[in-house]
Amino acid sequence: MASGRPVYLDYQATTPLDPRVRRSMIDSFDVFGNPHGRQHAYGREAADLLDTARRQVATLVGAYPDRIVFTSGATESCNLALRGAARAAPPERRRIVTLATEHAAVLDTVADLGRSGFEACILPVRSTGLVDLDVVAAAVDQRTLIVSAMAVNNEIGVMQPLADIASICRGHGALLHTDATQAPARVAVDVESWGADLLSLSAHKIYGPKGIGALYIANDARVQAVTAGGGQERGMRAGTVPTTLACGFGVAAELAINEQPADSQRLGRLTERLREGLQSMAQPVHHFGGDERAPGTLSFGFRGISGDRLVAMVAPRIAISTGAACSSEDASVSHVLSALGCSHDQAATGVRIGLGRYTTDADVGAALDALAWATAGEA
Repeated sequence: MASGRPVYLDYQATTPLDPRVRRSMIDSFDVFGNPHGRQHAYGREAADLLDTARRQVATLVGAYPDRIVFTSGATESCNLALRGAARAAPPERRRIVTLATEHAAVLDTVADLGRSGFEACILPVRSTGLVDLDVVAAAVDQRTLIVSAMAVNNEIGVMQPLADIASICRGHGALLHTDATQAPARVAVDVESWGADLLSLSAHKIYGPKGIGALYIANDARVQAVTAGGGQERGMRAGTVPTTLACGFGVAAELAINEQPADSQRLGRLTERLREGLQSMAQPVHHFGGDERAPGTLSFGFRGISGDRLVAMVAPRIAISTGAACSSEDASVSHVLSALGCSHDQAATGVRIGLGRYTTDADVGAALDALAWATAGEA
């Protein structure tokens, strides 16, 4: 970060644009043709860039390129997955199952479909943040259309057992959708081993540009388009795909493939250092969520200090948050922490630290110093 600015530790909200991604985007600005019009050289030039980006994103998740649909971001991808599956649903499959800890892009969409004649089934999670597979098995039957479970939770970092959930879905012919927005920068993503029929991504969570995402759609997953206006993206999503944003997304995906293993190892070490340091603070600390979580995410709270107050106290020195950026303005406490069984008062203490590609040991030290100062003043 620039001199005088706080250390950035909110990588779940968004990630800085990688300089290598920026360079690829700048180079692509001279390619102005419409990538969906291959009749002349200008369109073919743009289409070639889009094909390359699609291949890079597909490789990131272990898929074939023709299974990738570009969108404006993960929120649109989640909507297309759920609403698209609902539009294509046979009359006997009217149940949609998801978890209480999902992102609003999923929960609000499922609630809306519930008002449209589908049965919305929201499953509880354990105090660790993980869903009980027996609860999933009890909820999924021949009436179930789709189950949506987040790969890596955006607030507490826990990783749901997707392969096991997929096995339950397969036994009843239901689809599995996963919001994998937070996953690629932290863990390896593979639609085959996960058993995902639909998978949502967003470029700006993996050091790419804002404004573009993707939805993986398995070959045998029945999904209908939910927007009209053109036959782009194999008829699955109307609208011209922005070539420059797609180029940035593709390079970010390629970098994630190459750098994720080393990034994850380093982030795991830094996360553990941060966790251990929090234990030595003046105020008792509570960690939210279990140990089955991706590296780089830590959700915690200090007894007697509201999360909002703590974030404001350390804001000149470190940039952290109380939860999901998209809902922080309209929620009194995190719905994720409430779903873990936390009381209102305990959930209100929650803050989230997100580490990423550019986080250093010095940054973690600065975070611990800032939090030690803040908690000492409240002791």
